[in-house]
Amino acid sequence: MSALGHYLEEEGLATVAIALIRPQAENTKPPRTLWVPFELGRPFGPPRDPAFQKRVMLTALRVLERDDGPVLIEDFTDDDPRSVPDPAWQPPFMAAAVAAGPGDSLASRLEAEILSLQGAHQRWMAQYRRSTVGLGGLAIADCARYIGDWLRGQEPPSPRDGFSAPLMLRFAVDDLKAFCLEGATAGDARPSSRQLGDWFWNETATGEALHALRAMLLTHSDERLRLIVSNFIVPAARVRPG
Repeated sequence: MSALGHYLEEEGLATVAIALIRPQAENTKPPRTLWVPFELGRPFGPPRDPAFQKRVMLTALRVLERDDGPVLIEDFTDDDPRSVPDPAWQPPFMAAAVAAGPGDSLASRLEAEILSLQGAHQRWMAQYRRSTVGLGGLAIADCARYIGDWLRGQEPPSPRDGFSAPLMLRFAVDDLKAFCLEGATAGDARPSSRQLGDWFWNETATGEALHALRAMLLTHSDERLRLIVSNFIVPAARVRPG
């Protein structure tokens, strides 16, 4: 988007970019930029905080009023107000031991855990009436079963016509992550993203299953599958060393 700003400005359209990575903005030198100190994926700050998000947008728009370029990078001065853990938040269930074990055992715990989260996710839906679950077009139990079959070493075919098995694996993983994190944030508490990430990746069978799935498929003969599992199953910040 920073590079695109140059082309739009050449056509007479004033632009302002919101940058999450300041060195990148410094290198691409867009005409106007607001740098924000938030994590990737949250350019306007935390979810469910429209007042704060409005402040970010208004600050960005005010950069358009400046004429002291040709390159402007303004810093947003406030940190994400949700970066501090919420002591009122509790996980939606008490996670069982999540030590890695045989693929079949881990797959079974993943499938059982997703079933146990359905009540929490129903509360999320009643509260917000929307969801990002559904990318793969499968019921959430079928997503868990599909990933479970991969963990069991079965390499199942794609359950949908027109979609390859590696792509469906990615979609199923994305749906499971969204399902778990939405269910975990139902209610009034507002956990920080680190709280949620620590819970999901360190304390749930689902998180442990995705770690195991990535490790298992990184050496697969299918190059497309290796690309997907190396980049899209576990976030880079959560990949375990070695």
